[in-house]
Amino acid sequence: MSTDFANSIPRLKRLLPRFRKMHIGVLGDLMLDRYLWGTADRLSAEAPVPVVNFVSQSDCLGGAGNVAANLAALGAHVELFGVVGGTKSLEKKGSQKLQDDEAGSALRACLRKARIGGRGVLADAHRITTVKTRIIALHRQIVRIDHERYDALPAEMEEKLFRLLLSSLKQLDAVVLSDYDKGLITDGFAERVLHACHQGNVPVFVKPKTSRLYAYRGARAIVCNTKEAGFYVTRALTDEKSIEEAGRALLARFGCAAVVITRRVKGMSIFEESSPRHLHIPATSFEVTYARVGQPGIARGATGRQVFDVTGAGDTVLSVLALAVAAGASLADAAFLANTAAGVVVGKLGTASVSPEELAAALGEIQE
Repeated sequence: MSTDFANSIPRLKRLLPRFRKMHIGVLGDLMLDRYLWGTADRLSAEAPVPVVNFVSQSDCLGGAGNVAANLAALGAHVELFGVVGGTKSLEKKGSQKLQDDEAGSALRACLRKARIGGRGVLADAHRITTVKTRIIALHRQIVRIDHERYDALPAEMEEKLFRLLLSSLKQLDAVVLSDYDKGLITDGFAERVLHACHQGNVPVFVKPKTSRLYAYRGARAIVCNTKEAGFYVTRALTDEKSIEEAGRALLARFGCAAVVITRRVKGMSIFEESSPRHLHIPATSFEVTYARVGQPGIARGATGRQVFDVTGAGDTVLSVLALAVAAGASLADAAFLANTAAGVVVGKLGTASVSPEELAAALGEIQE
């Protein structure tokens, strides 16, 4: 079912100022997205790869941190809960002090810059901070190098993290569970968090991973992409019928109020337990290859913005959806707003977020 959202746009524009009053908690796998920027004008004599001349380095929040960054960019008060790597240093009196590893310190610096609360970010000497290093040249990603571990948290660390979240629930309007399958969120931990939020009447929005199929029961909404949804229902989703069947199946499987399936150039589909029909929201952007970036001659039938980089677009959908519902929007309106925000973000290179001004301008373009 396709719906005209023209009547929703004035309402959504009025909603944007409310974002500044919202308090959102984000629990999940924290990552540091590190970018090494350079130039390249020749191939290596050693292998058929470009030689990149280093120009600069920049760090930004990835994983659950990117969800938090998206929320903070829209004006929300954000409290982040997660774990970074730790190292032990020797004090003068012979005792040891636990401190963040290098990437963990860089991640906290990003939190301070984004004005995101980090009281719930703990250091663990048994872990390393996940770092995804991207080498960028000629306006494209040359290669990505990942430093990460997948070990589950020690029981005492999980309990400490849970207690920190529990103590903050009364101040939160929503919780976002951002699971990147790096060991922080286990089935048992997810169930404890969902139960505590249900007891406190705090809606939970979840980005699940394929290793967990039943741990998010009671969530307000589950957000997944087409590939993930296909994995859950063990078949490829190739047409509207298969998408609809998958959405209905996932509502039952997760026991949640809604399922949102993001479909890249085809927009997104929303399934609600309370509605017999699903809602389809068309994309507000179209994809072009890196080879065509900056070139004229885009296909005449295309509409919307060029897509430079889809990094973090799913995080944008998750964060805007949660924030809009927390601020009082219906799920349909929130999904439309999230879809619009993703259309802005994919027009930027690298992990990015959207501001209220950019979102309002994007809504205005659609309205025109």
